[in-house]
Amino acid sequence: KFEKLNISQEIIRAVEDMGFEELTPIQAQSIPVMMSGADLIGQAQTGTGKTAAFGIPLLQKVDPENRKLQALILCPTRELAIQVAEELRNLAKYLHGIKVLPIYGGQDISRQIRSLKGGVQIIIGTPGRVMDHMRRHTIRIKDLQTIVLDEADEMLNMGFREDIETILKDTPEDRQTVLFSATMPKAILDIAGTYQKDSVHVKVVKKELTVPNIEQYYYEVRPKNKEEVLCRLLDLYAPRLSLVFCNTKKKVDELVLELQNRGYFAEGLHGDLKQMQRDRVMQGFRDGNTDILVATDVAARGIDVDDVEAVFNYDLPQDDEYYVHRIGRTGRAGKTGKSFTFIVGREVYKLKDIERYCRTKIKAQPIPSLDDVANMRVEHV
Repeated sequence: KFEKLNISQEIIRAVEDMGFEELTPIQAQSIPVMMSGADLIGQAQTGTGKTAAFGIPLLQKVDPENRKLQALILCPTRELAIQVAEELRNLAKYLHGIKVLPIYGGQDISRQIRSLKGGVQIIIGTPGRVMDHMRRHTIRIKDLQTIVLDEADEMLNMGFREDIETILKDTPEDRQTVLFSATMPKAILDIAGTYQKDSVHVKVVKKELTVPNIEQYYYEVRPKNKEEVLCRLLDLYAPRLSLVFCNTKKKVDELVLELQNRGYFAEGLHGDLKQMQRDRVMQGFRDGNTDILVATDVAARGIDVDDVEAVFNYDLPQDDEYYVHRIGRTGRAGKTGKSFTFIVGREVYKLKDIERYCRTKIKAQPIPSLDDVANMRVEHV
């Protein structure tokens, strides 16, 4: 329970308002370590409650009287930065005088500079934009107490390693360095070894990766039939909001066009989109004007919409772990969800690996016939 932690009543009240009753495993392990001031490496997936795992101790430590920057959180994408900032603001709801500011590329820098002038204790930013402000001396980090690298593996995948190291080199020697990552490649361990002192390693074991209230199915399809099968399943199950994952940007664009031509309200999300387009697409999906969001793995980080009823793996993910990330976008907040995976030929062996890794059962399903779809439509009516 949160009451058992040494945290202020204001934070506990905010946590109750947010509907959290008890700590998730990553929170139970990380919060005491961070409160003690030790450096931390937390290995945890998205959706395990890690934002509160570092957010609660940060807010507990911040001095609201001091208007200088005390904590910096680095995130791979602006979606994630906005999401983390929102969660921290919710947690700080009853704390007065604490200012939380997300800063990222694509947003007018002069507006950010104006916001920074008023004094900000906690900044959540993407590495490139944080460096930009450091160069302009609009962010000063000499009073910084804690730096958090959130989704560190993703930041390295996106080529931010040099930026991260530059930022870490400039922060005070006695800062607390906290690193959260879903996977632990060598590069992450190198950064930890160089910039952390006697860090405590906390890991949520894999058995908690599995997602219990998601029905998981797979279909063996020919590459050229994928689109038709997807449309039949969309018609058969009529999910309110669906996420469709493809492995390439090109595929996302092609599929969106096809779905739109068939009369579906579909939009695409991938790394090549301008920030304004991404915001527009995400807003449309949140508002329910778009029923189907087609995305690549990297672009989908930071999609946090509660009512996703179905996830489609149009392409089998490259990495077992991505499977968990993808299907974890549905079945949120106690609701049940469905996931459908399309496999072609020998991919069935890869699917077996995923089952072993997630300790889950993915059931084979026959492809619905047009009659099935027609009957189902009548039933819906």
